[in-house]
Amino acid sequence: MTFDPVEDLLTHLTEFAAGLEQWQQVGALLLFGMIPFVESYLGSFIGTIVGVDPFLAVPAAVLGNVLATFLTIALASGVRGAATRGREGRAAPSKGRRKVATYFERLGVPGVSLLGATILPTQITAPTLIALGARRGAVYAWMGIAIVVWGVAFGFFGDLVVAWYS
Repeated sequence: MTFDPVEDLLTHLTEFAAGLEQWQQVGALLLFGMIPFVESYLGSFIGTIVGVDPFLAVPAAVLGNVLATFLTIALASGVRGAATRGREGRAAPSKGRRKVATYFERLGVPGVSLLGATILPTQITAPTLIALGARRGAVYAWMGIAIVVWGVAFGFFGDLVVAWYS
């Protein structure tokens, strides 16, 4: 135990996955992809590090991340629709909301989706975009693209690390 919760989590997930049969590892990677801050990128990386073929590890982690993120988009869209139904006036936005809205206006859905993973998990970024009024279809599409891009990049990186140390 290192008293660093992130390092401990990644160590435990890696040790857990390493102790499973390969078919179970793929299922574990699907579940890892659903965990915020682990998602497709660290799920793919962990999978390749423990010896799962990258052509299995990446799709499993990506699928888990896509399922979790798309569920949050659907929930956020429903909540936003219910909250804004019949509403005419808006309250003054908070300082934090104005700051996020500024980045959203500057980068748009594609920029926030692709770059947001460096700061926040997609399960938080996607509902935030919906709350700011982004089109649901655009959020689905760009979050899906971002999840795949990050998953493939980290799966490739994990494969390079394994090759380097082999």
